Amino acid sequence: MTKAELIAILSDKSGLNKADVLRVLGAFDEVLLDTLADNGELSIMAGKFKVKESAARTGRNPKTGETIQIPAKRKVAFVASKPLKDRIGG
Repeated sequence: MTKAELIAILSDKSGLNKADVLRVLGAFDEVLLDTLADNGELSIMAGKFKVKESAARTGRNPKTGETIQIPAKRKVAFVASKPLKDRIGG
């Protein structure tokens, strides 16, 4: 689904015009980015966005076979809610 398709669907379902839906989605993006940048969690009906830490590890370059060090980093994870899992059959 493209952003334009999402905006059209949300506009139809909510009764808001497309410009208002676009502003709401923009505000949601800002809140999500700010919350995750501060190591927070954001829960929505479909699940939860959170930041996970991955430890540093040793990896291998698949092309050369050379051993490399992969640094520790922070990743964004989404944990699906039970209703979402039930709806998609997982």
